[in-house]
Amino acid sequence: MRKETFLLEIGTEEIPARFIAPALQQLQEVAAREMDKERLAYGQIRVLGTPRRLAILVEDVAAKQRELKEKKKGPAVKVAFDSDGNPSKAVLGFARAQGVQMSELSIEEVGGVPYVFALRRIAGQAVHTVLPALCERLLRSISFPKPMFWYSKDVRFARPIRWLTALWGSDTIPFTFAGLTSSNVTYGHRFLSADKIVLENAAAYEDKMRQNYVLVDPQEREKAIITQIKAEAEKLGGHTVMDEELLAEVVNLVEYPRAVAGEFFSAYLEIPQEVLITAMRTHQRYFPVFNQEKQLLPYFITVSNGTSVDFLENVRAGNERVLRARLADARFFFEEDRKKSLDEYAQLLDNIVFMEPLGTMKAKTKRITNLVKLLAAELNIKTVVQQTAVRAAALAKADLMTHMVYEFPELQGIMGMHYARLGGEKEEVATAIAEHYAPRFAHDQPPASLAGALVALADKMDTLASCFTLGLIPTSSQDPYALRRSANGVVSILLTHKLAIPLQRLCELALAELKDHSAAAPEKVLAELKDFLLQRVSHSFAEQGIRYDVIAAVLGGTAHDLPGLWQRAQLLQRKLGTTDLTRILIPFTRAANLTKEFNQFEVDPALFSTAAEKELYQAVLAAGKVVAEAAAKHDFAQVFAALSPLYTPIERFFDDVMVMVKNQAVRRNRLALLALVKALFFTLGDISQIVQEKN
Repeated sequence: MRKETFLLEIGTEEIPARFIAPALQQLQEVAAREMDKERLAYGQIRVLGTPRRLAILVEDVAAKQRELKEKKKGPAVKVAFDSDGNPSKAVLGFARAQGVQMSELSIEEVGGVPYVFALRRIAGQAVHTVLPALCERLLRSISFPKPMFWYSKDVRFARPIRWLTALWGSDTIPFTFAGLTSSNVTYGHRFLSADKIVLENAAAYEDKMRQNYVLVDPQEREKAIITQIKAEAEKLGGHTVMDEELLAEVVNLVEYPRAVAGEFFSAYLEIPQEVLITAMRTHQRYFPVFNQEKQLLPYFITVSNGTSVDFLENVRAGNERVLRARLADARFFFEEDRKKSLDEYAQLLDNIVFMEPLGTMKAKTKRITNLVKLLAAELNIKTVVQQTAVRAAALAKADLMTHMVYEFPELQGIMGMHYARLGGEKEEVATAIAEHYAPRFAHDQPPASLAGALVALADKMDTLASCFTLGLIPTSSQDPYALRRSANGVVSILLTHKLAIPLQRLCELALAELKDHSAAAPEKVLAELKDFLLQRVSHSFAEQGIRYDVIAAVLGGTAHDLPGLWQRAQLLQRKLGTTDLTRILIPFTRAANLTKEFNQFEVDPALFSTAAEKELYQAVLAAGKVVAEAAAKHDFAQVFAALSPLYTPIERFFDDVMVMVKNQAVRRNRLALLALVKALFFTLGDISQIVQEKN
């Protein structure tokens, strides 16, 4: 059977760069689903796209649909035929409905009962018949964050569609959409290839477009951009660091990339490097150039859309002029900002509302500073670190009132660091100011300094506590205040710096100054906030390879400080499948189940009547001393080693002792003994949650 390449190209006005990659992914997924639905054999599916076109190439598309064979179940034989074997109206109607003759029916048993079956064959249609409707469905399947309509309100797309190209091999696939009829005509680069292009075959699409200054494959454009930028940077005696987000955006801004290097006044290098990089990357989409010492050089590289060699100088000069104005503004902001100290800016924070019921950023700064003091006392932080953190907390938000951060919000914290240094603050204070926003995004590093970690922890916990106090709790689909990111940051900071404060206590401290604003009972808010943090702990542990049942075990224990939880999880993860863990799971689980609703721990040895009770009690007392000392040092390997020998007396206890006896005093005493056992094991966690592997 003949097989050809199928091409569908949707030509448009310029589509926003951020829309293109998701649209291509949708196009690929829907195309595969539609080809399968239409019973068309095909090979590789490729999606291609530029700002002016979205396209799909499907290789080896068959000329005809596969034949469809359907076996339809009809009436039972006893209903289909009378006693003489004559067909009833029921079976005649069934055969007619399926389009088969009576002679083509077969009989098969289903559950021991014979039924009539018809094998229905649906012939495959030619590809030319199938593809037009498929093309229209593909167009309608693509969704965009902000679609627009231009032809009618029934037709929406990212931008107006200007042409449609559809081919199967050399054959045009005609269909209409939004007043346009598809053809074998497409268009190249808007300026470098003005004439229309007639495609003779779909397989030649990429080469034909390349000849007309359009690289339709995003991966090809990306490679070309990287190669050109590296070459330009080397000519300037430096190198560039590829920002992945910027690169992805630039790839979808151009059809035919041409890297152009430019220069700016070296005097601007007196401005903090982060300002220059932000102005170039974020605002102008330029790639900065660095020397071997990672210092910024007075150059930049931009990627134009197919600029002719004759006009490169014009492009370079134009971009230099734009950047010059942007950097002149930045220098002005920098000089103006330095006329005031960070303390003065901090006093102006009353001009920024944090959350209306909770006051301004100045009030938030006061809460953060107080929380830093409380955390430092709770964690026995050295005085010098505490003083650094408190000073940094008082100045952490001050740069929000500066001209520079107003113009470049991405630099909050960074400018605070620079202005702190210039204002004579200690380097540790300046560093903590910059670090207190960290981690800023997924997989970002938490603050490196302990002072920065304390301020960041206080800031994030205050944000979480504020939102939960006001009832602004994230749902499964919405998190407008990025509280999951804040909670992830809290978990990351506690683990990285081994800050052993229980989550319950951490939440209590953060909520202490907000209780008068609570939208619900304080106890409810506390429970919700703690549970939210525990969810992020579970997520973090799972990302780091801890098994689900181990996570459930450690979170079900009695201690909820993050370093302790992590060490317990690592220990139990290592013990999975070992004899040491397996042999204590069953007896402990039995003890935990018996005492599920029993919380009394007072044991009266005078009520013991068996040697097994006495032996277990003495073993628990001996192990308890070791466990307490080891747990205080976070030595959970020693905790496990101390608990392991309890296997024998626990087993003997269950073999020799009846727990649920009629004598209430004896029963309660034996349950109290088992509750002691459970409490001791809960130092590691609720190991009854661990699922034993079946051999």
